[in-house]
Parts: sequence; C-alpha cells; structure tokens
Amino acid sequence: MQKTNTIELVHFSEEYVDILNDFELPDEQSQFTALPKDISIEMVGQYPIVILNHNIPVGFFVLHATERVKEYSNNPKAMLLTALSVDHKQQGKGYAKIGMLALPEFIKRKFKDCNEVVLVVNHKNISAQNLYLKVGFVDNGERRMGRIGEQIIMNLTI
Repeated sequence: MQKTNTIELVHFSEEYVDILNDFELPDEQSQFTALPKDISIEMVGQYPIVILNHNIPVGFFVLHATERVKEYSNNPKAMLLTALSVDHKQQGKGYAKIGMLALPEFIKRKFKDCNEVVLVVNHKNISAQNLYLKVGFVDNGERRMGRIGEQIIMNLTI
C-alpha cells in the first residue's frame, strides 16, 4: 500500500466493488477510457488498482503484465497501464495526479521486476496527455492508430 497524504494505491478487492460500480464519467471522458464496472479483471496478469482517498475509492486503473504489453514496448520488464478513471464526483481534486505520482513507488514495492510503465492516450485527450507529462511520462513520438483515432504511446521509467 503506497500512501501520499491521504491518497493510497491498493490492489482491487471486493470491498470496493459497490463504489467502483457507481463511478460515472461525462461523455467527453468516457469515449477515452472504461469505467471500472465495464472491465473484466479475471485475466491472469491483469492487476486492477484502486486509488483511495481516506479509504474511499476515487480512482481506478489496470496494470497489465500480459502479452498485450508487447504491442507498446519491447521491454520484457514493462507493464501497460490502461483504463485510468476518476469518478466524476471526485474530479478536480488532484487525485489522478497524486495517484500517478505514487505509481513508481507502488510499482517498486509490488512489482519488483517492473522497470517501465507504458500507456497509450488518444491524441484528442489533451487533459490526460497533460496529466501524464506532469507526472513524468515521456512522449517519444511513437504513434498508433486506435479504435477512435491516433494514439500516443508514452512511457515512464521506474
């Protein structure tokens, strides 16, 4: 468990299901990510992570150590971050930024073999791009076409 003030990153557990299932996003955000209730977390190598504020879920994302990572990185020690969301009612309070700033230390403790996190962000999702850049992700200029347009591949060295 990684704490930054009142924010913690924790592995998903059943105790968070009801609150995560109530997460909402406005349409302009939901086109770029998935709500926790829409994500299948049964696959081996997928690690759902909850961002807690005072033990209450405010955000969510998934770390992947699956074959899917190879689509975005040649590094065998990389993990893929997907589906970052912060409940609409909790947005504007810095939870995503604090959670992402806590990510390197969380990974060092919980995924000792990982030395890189890679993600893809839609070129139209400027707010997410800015967040990722502020917390240390780097845009090396690599692009892919996704289901709703160009995707920017970003990485964070751990």
